[in-house]
Amino acid sequence: MQEDLSEILLDADSIARRVEEIALELGRRLAPMAQRDEPVVLVPVLTGSLVFTADLIRHLPQKMRLDVVTVSSYAGATTESRGATIRGAVPEDMAGRHVVLVDDIFDTGNTLSLLDGLVRERGAASVTICVLLAKPSRYEVDLRPDLIGFEIPDAFVVGYGLDYDGLYRNLPYIGILKPEAVK
Repeated sequence: MQEDLSEILLDADSIARRVEEIALELGRRLAPMAQRDEPVVLVPVLTGSLVFTADLIRHLPQKMRLDVVTVSSYAGATTESRGATIRGAVPEDMAGRHVVLVDDIFDTGNTLSLLDGLVRERGAASVTICVLLAKPSRYEVDLRPDLIGFEIPDAFVVGYGLDYDGLYRNLPYIGILKPEAVK
């Protein structure tokens, strides 16, 4: 699989260190809610954020609920976003809860902007957006993530949960996919 990459952008050790740092910062932000025993809900956007979320929550000391949502932006064998489409139920019970939206990548921002609006409409007490990767050159919305692991260039990346046509999610690092690897 590595032969399909033009370069490894982020190695496994760098990712692990940064995920721990993000978790420490997120933990600090959530500490006042935990002390008041207010409900915290992490909402990972599947499937891309699965690996990131699993590693992130291992470092969070707070009690929390986990409610997943499935959103599709890159259908099938494509490297161009086709817009955010919700493919599963968005958690209903958000009223009065402190919600953390967790995603693998903030590209155009359309996915998280859509989810942020829905969660706020459902009465969330607060919303924090936490992403592993961000591509500032591609932003199309005013919304910005609260916590970003890494800012990356405008390249199609795979690994550590990110995929192309369902493949490469299992790579322990993040790499740039070669154009010739795209069908």
